[in-house]
Amino acid sequence: MTLWHVLPRGCPLCLSTWLLQRLWGLGLVGSLKLCSPAVRTSITSRYEMVYRSTTAQEEAALGAATAQEADAALRPLQDASLGALTMYVVPETSSLLPQGISVYVGKHRGALVRAGGSLAALRTRLRQLTQVMSFTASSIAAALSDRVPDGQLGPDARRHLKSSLGYEITFSLLNPDPKSHAVDWDIEDAVNRYVQPVLDKLSLVANFSVDSQILYYAVLGVTPRFDKESSSFLLSAHSLPHVINPVEARLGSSAASLYPVLNFLLYVPERSHSPLYIQDKDGAPVSTNAFHSPRWGGIMVYNVEAPASPQASLPLHVDVDMVRVMEVFLAQLRLLFGLSREELPPEFLLESPGSEGLAHWELDRLLWAHTVENIATVSTTLTSLAQLLDKIGNIVIKDDVASEVYRAVASAQSAMAKLATGHLHSAFQASKEAVTSSERAFFDPSLLHLLYFPDDQKFAIYIPLFLPMAVPILLSLAKIVRETRQRKKEPTKMD
Repeated sequence: MTLWHVLPRGCPLCLSTWLLQRLWGLGLVGSLKLCSPAVRTSITSRYEMVYRSTTAQEEAALGAATAQEADAALRPLQDASLGALTMYVVPETSSLLPQGISVYVGKHRGALVRAGGSLAALRTRLRQLTQVMSFTASSIAAALSDRVPDGQLGPDARRHLKSSLGYEITFSLLNPDPKSHAVDWDIEDAVNRYVQPVLDKLSLVANFSVDSQILYYAVLGVTPRFDKESSSFLLSAHSLPHVINPVEARLGSSAASLYPVLNFLLYVPERSHSPLYIQDKDGAPVSTNAFHSPRWGGIMVYNVEAPASPQASLPLHVDVDMVRVMEVFLAQLRLLFGLSREELPPEFLLESPGSEGLAHWELDRLLWAHTVENIATVSTTLTSLAQLLDKIGNIVIKDDVASEVYRAVASAQSAMAKLATGHLHSAFQASKEAVTSSERAFFDPSLLHLLYFPDDQKFAIYIPLFLPMAVPILLSLAKIVRETRQRKKEPTKMD
C-alpha cells in the first residue's frame, strides 16, 4: 500500500500596484515590495505531492472491515494541518471499497484509491480527487464572484454568502391561522442536536448567534393556485421570489444586526390554503416542499393533516417533526456557504458527514475561499480609500487612520505569504485582521465627506454669511478712497 500526501499551496494574491503607489504618495505606506507590476489582481495555485509507504499502524487501520471504519481509524494518524490531504492507494483486490467503487472520500482529510489499471489511470484518479477535496480554479472564481463579470461565471456562482466576521441565524415559525392550528416546535432541542455541531465546526470561519421566533398572522403575500386534480394548492417557481419581501417585513432581525442574517422559515399554511405544495420550473412537486434564496435563507412549507372529523375542535394541535425540518434547513445552510457537492464520476463514493454537517476537507475549502475573499475585500476597501484621498485634496489623515492602513496592508501581506506556504489557519486569521483594520480606516468618522467641502460649496456657504456685513464695509472703503482723491485734487493753500 502506498500513501500519497497532498498539500495545496496558493500563490500570493497581489494587491493592486496602483493602490500601493497611491498610499505611498500619501505617506501611508512605507517601503513595500510589489509582487507584480500588473494592476489587475491574479491568483495561481499549485499542489505539492509526496508519497511514501504506509506505516504499521496505518496498515492495521487499513485492515478494517469497511471503508468507514478504516477512515475513522486513520484519522489520528493523518496530518492534522488544515488544507492537507492524505490519499491511501490500496490494492485492486482490497475489500475495503465496494464493488464498482474506485475512490472513497472520507469525512475527515483522507481518501482511499483503488490501484487498478495503469499508472496513468491512477494519476487521473488522484488528480480528480484533488479537484474534489481541495481548492480549485472554480472555487477561486466563486470566492471572487462579485468581482468577475456575469458572463464568466456559472448560474450558482453568486449564491454563496459573502465572507463576514459573524453571522446571525434566525429560525422563524410562521402561523398565519392560529385559530385553526396550535403549532408546537421544540426549536431549542433541535438547534442543540442538529445545528450546534455544525456551528461548532464553522466557528473557525466566523462567529455565530442563533435565535428563534414565532410570528402569528404572517402570510406569504402570494395567493397560491388551486389544483382541482390533486385538490391542493400550488406555488409555482416564478411566484417564489414574491414570497420573501412581505415575509421579511415581519421578521425585523436584519435591521438590528451588524452581521448578515440567515433566515430559515417554517410556514404552516392556513386552513383555507391546505395542503400547499411548491412546484419547480418544470411543474413537478419539490420533494422537500422547500426553497432557498441565495444569501438570504430558506423557507419550508409544513403541511398539517386535516382532522379526521369535520366537527373536530379547533385549534388543532400540531407537533412539528423537527428531524425532517432540520434536515432541510441544514441542507440549505450548506448551500448558502457553498458546500453543495458537485456531481462526481460513478466510481466515486463520498461519505456522509453525519451529525457534524460537513467534512473536515469541506471546512478547509471554506477557509480557503474566505481567505481569498478577505484579501480581495481588503484590496477593494483600500483602493476605495485611496480614490477618496485622491479626490479630496484637503482631507486630513490622522495618525490612527494611518496606523490602521499600515496594519491592514501588513496583515494582508502576511496572509498572502502564509497562504503561499500552505499555512491555512494562520493565513485566514491574518486576513480577518486585515479586513477589520481596513474597514476601521475607511469608516473612520474623521473621513466623513461632510468635513471637506469643494471650493464652490465653500463660497455657497460663506458668502451668505459675510456678504451682509461686507457691503457696508466696501461702501465705506469706497467713500474713503473718493475723499482721498478729492483732497489730492484740491490746491494747497499758501500761508
